[in-house]
Amino acid sequence: MRIANVAGRLTIVTPAGGIDVEHASGGRFSADPAAVYERWAEFAAWAADVAPGGEPIDEATLGAPSPRPAQVFAIGLNYGAHALEAGYDIPEVPITFTKFPTCITGPQGELPIPGDRVDWEVELVAVVGRRAENVSTADAWTYVAGLTVGQDYSERRVQTLGQTPQFSLGKSFPGFGPTGPWLVTLDEFDDVDDLLLECTVNGALMQSGRTRDMIVSVPGILSRLSAVCPLLPGDLVFTGTPEGVGSGRTPPIFLRPGDEVVSTVERIGAIRQRCVAAAHAFV
Repeated sequence: MRIANVAGRLTIVTPAGGIDVEHASGGRFSADPAAVYERWAEFAAWAADVAPGGEPIDEATLGAPSPRPAQVFAIGLNYGAHALEAGYDIPEVPITFTKFPTCITGPQGELPIPGDRVDWEVELVAVVGRRAENVSTADAWTYVAGLTVGQDYSERRVQTLGQTPQFSLGKSFPGFGPTGPWLVTLDEFDDVDDLLLECTVNGALMQSGRTRDMIVSVPGILSRLSAVCPLLPGDLVFTGTPEGVGSGRTPPIFLRPGDEVVSTVERIGAIRQRCVAAAHAFV
């Protein structure tokens, strides 16, 4: 199953188009895409019996599949080659930081560039489907509603201000957390632990990697996080990026107004941002 946020309304995506959930359920489920995660098991059981059909979807109207997450977790240096290109040893335990929820946006649109060192990082994003506390790695996938594509945009100068890196601030400017184009449930994947993810800038391939190369797998990440704090329905977990970011190149390459970034994950789809000048530059 695929679900989308179409102009702010929860929608089931089928080959024939979109099915408005509130209308199809006779009001049993709200149109609010954020509300479905608190009732995910009930919703998934109902949706399994929905008849095929639907109306064409205007992808320009797509919003974030989980538009108001209570928490957004992000994992850094979770691919060995990316850790090396960033100048770090390959870590045994990848770092964890947050992207503040106000940066979360939909899969298409403009990306304001607030500084001269904005970088790209394509990522697989897991959306939590039920409260998770102290879950085992073996059970962790059962707490996931589905997967989506994400970009962990970063202003590297802000990220490295001060005596220690400012990961969360440098990664939380408006528009720095696009997700979409929709959420895909786990039954749609042949091998949910081995997905191709890629990023292009102006049509040139910059990143290409497979999720099987994560240092800590998605279940391992959820187990580690849930041992510290509860994961809540609708929470987002950005799971790390493969090598090929702009700051790891010689010379470094950073995004400028006019650039177009396309991020793709196998069997999910693609998200696309066009870079524009920010109204107010930070640095």
